[in-house]
Amino acid sequence: MFTPTVEFIRSLFNTTEFIPLHEPRFVGNEKKYLNACIDSTFVSSVGAFVTAFEENIAAYTGAAHAIATVNGTSALHISLLLADVKAGDEVITQPLTFVATCNAISYCNATPVFVDVDRDTMGLSPEALQHFLQTHCEVENFTCKNRTTGKIIKACVPMHTFGHPCRIDAIKALCDAYHITVVEDAAESLGSYRNGKHTGTFGTLGTFSFNGNKIITSGGGGCIVTDDDTLAKKAKHLTTTAKVPHQWEYAHDEIGYNYRMPNLNAALLVAQLEQLEMFLDKKRELSAAYQNFFAAHEIAFVSEPPQSQSNYWLNAVILDDRAQRDRFLEATNAAGVMTRPIWRLMNTLTMFQEAQCGRLENAQWLEERVVNIPSSVRL
Repeated sequence: MFTPTVEFIRSLFNTTEFIPLHEPRFVGNEKKYLNACIDSTFVSSVGAFVTAFEENIAAYTGAAHAIATVNGTSALHISLLLADVKAGDEVITQPLTFVATCNAISYCNATPVFVDVDRDTMGLSPEALQHFLQTHCEVENFTCKNRTTGKIIKACVPMHTFGHPCRIDAIKALCDAYHITVVEDAAESLGSYRNGKHTGTFGTLGTFSFNGNKIITSGGGGCIVTDDDTLAKKAKHLTTTAKVPHQWEYAHDEIGYNYRMPNLNAALLVAQLEQLEMFLDKKRELSAAYQNFFAAHEIAFVSEPPQSQSNYWLNAVILDDRAQRDRFLEATNAAGVMTRPIWRLMNTLTMFQEAQCGRLENAQWLEERVVNIPSSVRL
């Protein structure tokens, strides 16, 4: 089974060399815009490309505002602060996610609470969330209190795994009923939609990542999107070291963060955004080829969920069990085709082992079986 898989992947990418999991493509105006940025001498956090990127990404996602940041983790950190997450608070999230989700919660000195995912979306399960809220929580004075821990649950951070939208509309409705602010971790899902609405725009705030392995990249980079005028203004203020605007004075009115995206990175992203629709088309072609191949070999391929349009950022298969998963990983990587398992569950990591958990059967099932396969845009 593994040899035909390796041969098929090599045929897709037309190479006998090492095949990475996801590498960037710079095929447009990247060098032109970088040179323009260098010539302008505005290479740091102020410049025309930062402004252009924020306007373009807001227009693309349908959000009223976008605030560019140095990476997706910083975007998530600031968004949680804007959601009024404070020391001692709790934030509901999923155990099946990249560690940055939980790191950002910890930066606020808050504690994650882990609720199970759905198998088809690999994202936070509305049914599991509802069960947890009904079992452990109550609303007092428009605040959600966790009866089990005695702490306040301020926010919920669902994540759109590998670009497949979770059932974010149902999650948002539940959180609204319990007065919990939704902050979407849409780091992996630029170009993905749920019922025609772009991911990251369902919650009060949404965050994206433009790390080197994302569908478009500036090497690093991230952004916050929101429809709230006040929160957008506050986000820009906090990410600019909370500096009070003045022509020459250095005055800062609260603890701020040096989180603004440099103009150099924004120049790359403006060019990358121009290629995004082509990237998305190529990714759907690749996913269709994978789906046909793995169906013929009776291996489950992760397809976009119902009522959703996925960007297919990272393609994935689901093996029969952990033993088969490990054999698949060993055989493909030994053959120079990079594959990787899904993340270890966050609640098993040393720093989060004391966190409260719901029942995590689906997350555990997926952790034992899911493998990512090469997903770079083919040109």
